[in-house]
Amino acid sequence: MWNLSVVTQFILLGIPHTEGLETMLLVLFLAFYIFTLTGNLLILLTIVSSTRLHTPMYFFLCKLSVCDIFFPSVSSPKMLLYLSGNSRAISYGGCVSQLFFYHFLGCTECFLYTVMAYDRFVAVCHPLRYSIIMSHRVCAILAIGTSFFGCIQATFLTTLTFQLPYCGPNEVDYYFCDIPVMLKLACADTSTLEMVGLISVGLMPLSCFLLILASYSFIICSILKIRSAEGRRKAFSTCSAHLTAVLLAFMPVVLIYLQPTPNPGLNAAVQVLNNMITPMLNPLIYSLRNKDVKCSLKKALLQATILSKK
Repeated sequence: MWNLSVVTQFILLGIPHTEGLETMLLVLFLAFYIFTLTGNLLILLTIVSSTRLHTPMYFFLCKLSVCDIFFPSVSSPKMLLYLSGNSRAISYGGCVSQLFFYHFLGCTECFLYTVMAYDRFVAVCHPLRYSIIMSHRVCAILAIGTSFFGCIQATFLTTLTFQLPYCGPNEVDYYFCDIPVMLKLACADTSTLEMVGLISVGLMPLSCFLLILASYSFIICSILKIRSAEGRRKAFSTCSAHLTAVLLAFMPVVLIYLQPTPNPGLNAAVQVLNNMITPMLNPLIYSLRNKDVKCSLKKALLQATILSKK
C-alpha cells in the first residue's frame, strides 16, 4: 500500500547538463534503442529456431536477451518522447512502475549473470556430470528463481520509496524515476531510508559479483590444469563472452557506488551506459565471439531470406 500523496504526477527534467542537446540525444538514443531491440530479438529467434542451441547455456542467454529487450524499455520510450518535444510529465503510477520494473529487471539480470557463471563452472570443472547437474528441471528452477528474487528486491525497494508522502515539489532531476532522486522530493525525513536503500541496492550486486568471482576462480584453476594449449583455448572461449558481459554490467554499478562524492553528471552517463549501451552490446558479444551462434544466426537469416522470396 502506498501512502496517499498530494502529488499526482512528476516532471522528468532529463539528463543533467544536456540543455540544447535534445535533438542530438534523440537521434543517438533512438539508434541505441533500435539496435538493442533488433540485436536481442535476433539472438532470441536464433536460439529458439536452432535445436543445436537448446542447451542450458543458451537457455540462460535466451532469458538474458528477453531482459535486455525490456530493461531499456523501462526508461527509453518516455525519454525519447520528451526529447522529441512532447510532455515531460509522468503520472504517479507511471513513476512507481518505472522504479519497480527498473529494479526488477536489473536485479533479475544480476542474478542471471550469477547463474550463468555457475553454469560455466559446472561445464568446465565437472564436464562429465554437466547434463545431470544442469538438467532441464534445475535450469527451470534457476531461471524462475532469478525472476522471483528480482521481484522481491524490487518490491522491497519500491515500497521503501513510495511509502513516503509526496506533497511538494514534483520535478524529478533525472531522466527516469529512481530511488535517490525520488527521495529528494519526499515530504519526510529520508536519511534512514537512504541508508537502508543504499545497503540493499549495493549488497545484492556485490554478493552476486563475489559469487561470480568465486566461480571463475575455480574455472581458471581447472583451465590451467588442461595440458593442451588447444584445450585451454577452447575452455576459455566458452567463458570469455560471459565474463566480458559481466564486466560491462557490473562496472557501472562500481563506478556509481564507489564515488567519494556523488556526481549527477557522471551518474547519469553511467546509468545510460547501464540502461542502453550494455543491452545493445550483449548480442554482439555473444554472437561475434561464439561460432555456434554465428552459424545458427547465418542459417536463420538465410532461411528467412529464402522464405521472403517465395
